[in-house]
Amino acid sequence: MNESPAPAQHLPSPADFGFEIVGRLERGGARGTGDKPLGRAGTIRTPHGDIQTPAFIPVGTKATVKALLPATVHELGGQAVLANAYHLFLQPGSDLVDEAGGLGAFMNWDGPTFTDSGGFQVMSLGVGFKKVISMDENAHQSDEVIAENKERLAHVDEDGVTFKSFLNGDRHRFTPEVSMRIQHQLGADIIFAFDECTTLMNTRRYQEDSVDRTARWAVRCLDEHARQTTARGHRPYQALFGIVQGAQYEDLRRRAARGIAEMTGAEAEDLRFDGFGIGGALEKRELGTIVGWVGDELPEDKPRHLLGISEPDDLFAAIAAGADTFDCVAPSRQARGGTLYSSTGRINAKAAAQRRRFEPLDPECDCYTCENYTAAYLHHLFKAKEMLASTLATIHNERFIVRLVDRIRQSIIDDAFAEFREETLGRLSGR
Repeated sequence: MNESPAPAQHLPSPADFGFEIVGRLERGGARGTGDKPLGRAGTIRTPHGDIQTPAFIPVGTKATVKALLPATVHELGGQAVLANAYHLFLQPGSDLVDEAGGLGAFMNWDGPTFTDSGGFQVMSLGVGFKKVISMDENAHQSDEVIAENKERLAHVDEDGVTFKSFLNGDRHRFTPEVSMRIQHQLGADIIFAFDECTTLMNTRRYQEDSVDRTARWAVRCLDEHARQTTARGHRPYQALFGIVQGAQYEDLRRRAARGIAEMTGAEAEDLRFDGFGIGGALEKRELGTIVGWVGDELPEDKPRHLLGISEPDDLFAAIAAGADTFDCVAPSRQARGGTLYSSTGRINAKAAAQRRRFEPLDPECDCYTCENYTAAYLHHLFKAKEMLASTLATIHNERFIVRLVDRIRQSIIDDAFAEFREETLGRLSGR
């Protein structure tokens, strides 16, 4: 008796990832050189589910959103999570995560996942500045800038970066190829090319050299991504996003965006980036303009992720200029310190004014915390240094930003973005 042939194995393919635009920002948004609106609402399709965009992606640096269960992140509306390749490489090791079945299986998260490349640590460990990309330009500029009282833990050369572990002092070598291998082991649905994240304090000449170096690294990432995709046919396809750098310089940003958009691998000549990340240091007041320069140059049919942004005014500006997804540690970090968002501005949960406030922290918020606890109880938890303070505060802050971006998405679909932006930012600023 002849046995039926085994079904053909479905090998991972770029066709397993996609992006569709479902609405455009006709009023109140930036426009490209062809006078087309840059802002849009869309859907990103991944092997582990869809992401309705614009979307805020909560950050789970070490395969956990601090103080929250993965189920809680889902309940508060998080559609995906982003973890840090460098930190997971150090602990517990990307090989262990691979053995566990990948990032999602390891952390019991069944939705889409992102991992960054380690490129941000080139800046944060190399020069010791805060873990944000929005900063003010300083009159002092140098190719060897470093924050006061900080040790340089990352050194850049043409081939890659040498890191000194902040855990035990061990030295590790990251190259484009190493970053790709680590991210393939971590198994996220969306991964990023290895890049150099600069600061606004670097000189124009250094920014030029860095953009060119990041482009050369991007080609190497595409080639290694192709090799890993072929070798790891037992895993779902991972979409690779190229990173656009260039700091605050329009010509560098536009040139970098055009180059990344058209780029193929040197060996994998038929492979292009599946989407794009917008990285590097940004002057806050120019954020929307810079994102607009990049969006004007990138193809419309691929998603754009703005790295490291979560402030409400920044989100409105970036979405109007064509960014689709965002991530930032700020909502959870500020929550653990007692700084909480509300529809009328920031609230210090530790302040004396909250001690006898027997009402929700934000009566307009629909999060679990605001529906079940008072501002007075949160104040007590923080003052008593109870662990529950971090959990309840983080639920609130993450839900506030996730919900805000969801409402911005709906305002685009309803052609009500400009009115919603004016009303929301007016209330947040006390106008």
